[in-house]
Amino acid sequence: MRPLIHPSIEDISVEGILHALSDPVRAAIYMELAVSSGASTCSDFLQIKERNIPKSTLSQHFRALREAGLIRSERQGVEMFNTTRCSEIEQRFPGLIPAILKAHAVQAAHGAKRKRAAGKAKAG
Repeated sequence: MRPLIHPSIEDISVEGILHALSDPVRAAIYMELAVSSGASTCSDFLQIKERNIPKSTLSQHFRALREAGLIRSERQGVEMFNTTRCSEIEQRFPGLIPAILKAHAVQAAHGAKRKRAAGKAKAG
């Protein structure tokens, strides 16, 4: 098996973080990990935002998050356990992660509101 790449905190960049979290699925994965009380397996995320995510695609999302320095992954048997590096990133870039996650939440709420309005317009 290939070794997992975890960049040192000094090698984590704002650009890398923004790129990794620019994908809505990766942002959703990261938000779930950030609020969880412990490590989560990749299999915990086979369904995100009412969509089924293929395991191969999920692996690529976790790799992008890991290589951006946002998560730490550890193999235990056939499972991969993932945790965020929120506290480390907060020390390096204070307020960055909460701001990004809040912006994604605002965007998601706005999208849901528009979807409901469009549904009402079709019904009426």
